[in-house]
Amino acid sequence: MNTKTFRARRLPAHGPLPGWAALLPSRTPTPQLDQAISVDVIIIGAGFAGLAAATRLAQLDPKLSVAVIDADVVGNGASGRNSGFLIDLPHDIASGNFGVDTAAKSRNEIAVARTAIQHYARLAAENGWDKEVFDPSGKYSVAMTDAGAEHLTAYSGKLNALGEPHQLLSAAEIGDVTGTRSFKSGLFTPGAAIVQPAALVRAIADHFQEPIRLFERTPAMSIETSSGGCTVKTPKGEVRAAKVILATNGHAESFGFGSGELLHIFTYASLTEPFDPSALRGHRKWAATPAAPMGTTVRRINGTDGDRILIRSRYTYNPKIEVGAGSIKSASNLHDRKFADRFPDHRDLKMQYRWAGAMALTWNTVPLFGQVEKGIFVACACNGIGGTKSTAAGIATAELIVGHRSQLGEIFKAFDKPQTLPPSPLTGVGARLNLAYREWRAGRE
Repeated sequence: MNTKTFRARRLPAHGPLPGWAALLPSRTPTPQLDQAISVDVIIIGAGFAGLAAATRLAQLDPKLSVAVIDADVVGNGASGRNSGFLIDLPHDIASGNFGVDTAAKSRNEIAVARTAIQHYARLAAENGWDKEVFDPSGKYSVAMTDAGAEHLTAYSGKLNALGEPHQLLSAAEIGDVTGTRSFKSGLFTPGAAIVQPAALVRAIADHFQEPIRLFERTPAMSIETSSGGCTVKTPKGEVRAAKVILATNGHAESFGFGSGELLHIFTYASLTEPFDPSALRGHRKWAATPAAPMGTTVRRINGTDGDRILIRSRYTYNPKIEVGAGSIKSASNLHDRKFADRFPDHRDLKMQYRWAGAMALTWNTVPLFGQVEKGIFVACACNGIGGTKSTAAGIATAELIVGHRSQLGEIFKAFDKPQTLPPSPLTGVGARLNLAYREWRAGRE
């Protein structure tokens, strides 16, 4: 019997609890796996990709038995640390590539993103989610500088060429939305959705019923393949299955998949303490991405205890897929400055939660997708757009496993394979220099 074993070299280390999870009511996790079971498909990872794969499998073949395992509690992983944007248009709004790429490539990017958004829209309708979980409200892009405003104007022209609806906003108009006069201009696109990411993944996970079973706090320690199928071993049990979906983003490399192909990047967020809604003019709920790549994302959320502002900025290269307290402190100092720059009249408002979240990128910005060993499939490498791209990868992997053909599946099958990165010292130096340069170039944005 030809047997291969892929052992996890490390387990996820997420760091401080994300503010999104901290704001939610307490929840009892599902039991850990403590026995040997057999299913048709096992999914490792209960984030955007893994949950989407399980949901899609249930749609395509309701009789398939599926086990989903996660090393942590649902909502505490990378998906629950996301800023909560499900963006339907190419993300890098200042990139020249968007203008020169073929229309077909741009349409494929949009199709991938909108498939993910439609997936959540359907779940929201079926399960009665309120808009605190999933809100198809659209999003803004905002400019802090004249250069940022020029980027938004140029992007508007590209959207016109694609026939995509949008609205350019003057400084006064975006000020009426945000309650601050710090922004030079804005651009609204209606197709994006805004989510509370921890609440979203919880809502999906808690809706599972037989033949889907979820086991939290159950890390996969190894994956063994043989002619008889696959066996995933956990600390207290094991799962035998015909097929395995590895939906662990950068931690695919922990099992040896994607080695030398994945860049592990962390980004950081801070969330203010609640404040009286009347203290800040503008809409009580809005979400904005920056006019320049590597700039600062801002959201205003409203809750029963008052409103809060989220600031996300700073990117670091972390090949060990974990961050230390020093990195979070450095990012926190930056967030405080970014917040004061945008809301000078509220600079004394304190941050209550600070956290970091992992991303996995490839050099040629393609996913790590498809069958990598007999019986083992991967849906990894979000390339910094986890909400939509990870979800779409999970859906496409489920369709691949059952032989279902779709436009999404054809797009994913057509992706190139991830390019091999330079040797380790060069990769590290290059990644850090590139991140530093791009943050410097973003400036106040």
